[in-house]
Amino acid sequence: MRVAFLLMSVLLVALDARGQALLHDIPESPAPSSTPPTTRPAEAGTVFRSGVDVVALNVVVTDAGARFVTGLQPADFAVYEDGVQQDVSFFAATAVPLDLAILLDTSASMTDKMQQVQQAAAGFAGTLRDGDRAMIVDIKDATRILQPLTDDIDSAKVAIASTKAKGGTALYNGVYTTLKELTKQRRLSDEVRRQAIVVLSDGDDTASLITFDDVMAQAKEAGIAIYTITLRTPSEQDLVGSPRHHFSESEYSMKALAQETGARAFFPAAITELTGVYSSIAAELASEYALGYTSKNPRRDGAFRKVTVRVADHPGVSLRTRAGYVAPRPERKSTGGE
Repeated sequence: MRVAFLLMSVLLVALDARGQALLHDIPESPAPSSTPPTTRPAEAGTVFRSGVDVVALNVVVTDAGARFVTGLQPADFAVYEDGVQQDVSFFAATAVPLDLAILLDTSASMTDKMQQVQQAAAGFAGTLRDGDRAMIVDIKDATRILQPLTDDIDSAKVAIASTKAKGGTALYNGVYTTLKELTKQRRLSDEVRRQAIVVLSDGDDTASLITFDDVMAQAKEAGIAIYTITLRTPSEQDLVGSPRHHFSESEYSMKALAQETGARAFFPAAITELTGVYSSIAAELASEYALGYTSKNPRRDGAFRKVTVRVADHPGVSLRTRAGYVAPRPERKSTGGE
């Protein structure tokens, strides 16, 4: 009975298409019927409700030519947690709304790049669809959320245009703060929304109190895709491909964050490539599949669980999703004296 209840909580509830412009203003959906839940594709105008302890995955599927594979059905996917196959109870192809955080390094070293960065980031924000929301985060010595999550994309563009370059780079602080904020937003609502972070920087962290290990731990727990864009300086470009290519802490950390969360890391050699990078990320976000399942492992031990997703009968395809998730922790029991 408990499993049936959990699965029932992720049923897709159809809404009138006229009411989908502001998803957070939609009134409570009617109670689901007693029909057992089934895995089914999403339809336009659908709002998704999350259940207790549902593991949500965003999956990107590409063919041998790196083209996005569309049109797959729930039966095409197999999900494994620590080697044990799970029952997929939630499936949607690109219809789940997106919460996107756009992080911009606006330290002093970005002074000569700001105009092109603002234009490219504003264009990226403009690719969001009805029901999607954007958050704009400014990273200098301190982190500022210039625009909280909003479906008013024009307001997001205004926030991007307001950025000014100065100070140092507290990159890890910015990513960590954004992960915490998006996690909080997810817990405040029972609506299933995809979440992603796109962070742009041009060098090493110079001002954070948070360490890279802290950010990685939070990224694993949050389960949010982190796309990273690192602009290389001319001196770094000269060294790329060289047998003596120097170790870059920022390059390592940006690659690791993206890989762990099922996203991609980009290292454009010129600022003129930035618009194309943002376009690639937008195309990927628009082509990913959303899957969900309730783990067959009932333990609430806070352990990391490895997740693997496979596609059957489609040779040559490649999949990308987050490496795993952190299991729920035991609920604290309060005593009368506390």
